[in-house]
Amino acid sequence: MAEENKIADALQILGELGMPRAQQNDRSALCLLALLNLTKEKSWTKAEKPLVGITPMMEFARNHYGKLYAPNSRETFRRQTIHQMVSAGIALYNPDNPSRPVNSPKAVYQIEAYTLRLLRSFGTAAWNKNLEKYLKTRQTLTARYAREREMKKLPVKLATGDTIRLSPGDHSELIKAIIEEFAPRFAPGGVLIYAGDTGEKWGYFDQEVLAKLGVAVDGHGKMPDVVIYYPERRWLLLVESVTSHGPVDGKRHEELARLFAKSRAGLVYVTAFPSRAVMSRYLGEIAWETEVWCADAPSHLIHFNGARFLGPYE
Repeated sequence: MAEENKIADALQILGELGMPRAQQNDRSALCLLALLNLTKEKSWTKAEKPLVGITPMMEFARNHYGKLYAPNSRETFRRQTIHQMVSAGIALYNPDNPSRPVNSPKAVYQIEAYTLRLLRSFGTAAWNKNLEKYLKTRQTLTARYAREREMKKLPVKLATGDTIRLSPGDHSELIKAIIEEFAPRFAPGGVLIYAGDTGEKWGYFDQEVLAKLGVAVDGHGKMPDVVIYYPERRWLLLVESVTSHGPVDGKRHEELARLFAKSRAGLVYVTAFPSRAVMSRYLGEIAWETEVWCADAPSHLIHFNGARFLGPYE
């Protein structure tokens, strides 16, 4: 119980210091305890500041808390815990020799002095006041990561002149091309209703416009990657962005038809690919009576049979 209580205390501290959820686990808790040389018998007031390497941290976890980690876990400790603690200013890297080469087997870490003073007050009446003062002096790592993620997001220009931002990646690059290249060519004056985002469940979503067209979508319906309303033709373009998984095949066509069954606008199904080379891998799966657009040939559209070209089917 003493071991578990001490690990639970360390987990609470990591959370209150603003460490991201990925670093709120037993491994990170044990690293913090090793940085403080805090065995289960010691109180937090007895925390120390030894110089300690990754392998000694793993040995500390085994010897004092009965937690065994395989030798090949070294990189996980370094990349998924200690690196973030250093970034947060909780730990220092090679304070005894800052010029030590990166990845040196002699690399060591040490708890930062101000953080040590704070942690020595954990469990006392002064903890909350000390924590508040500490957090005012530095931005938490969670907040910094959130800001960095926002800065790295992909700007996408809408027809209205507004800009939305999507999480970076190939999928978002193709969604950007759909909005900025496909829509102006084949649905001029189109209104963006929805754009998916790999980093968020819904991304951009104008539910009000979709509701006016008769469609209400709850959290259980899997939206297409992009939905565009084309007022001039009163069409609703349902576009799937394919970078690593499937196009509008027969199954997906039926799913979308059910999801948008109450639409008062005609439904047009489109699969978008980054290139014709990628499209060629899915030719046998693409549903008939749908359209295909490739970002590497943005002014062209490929029509998969049916009585009409780019239009809804009743």
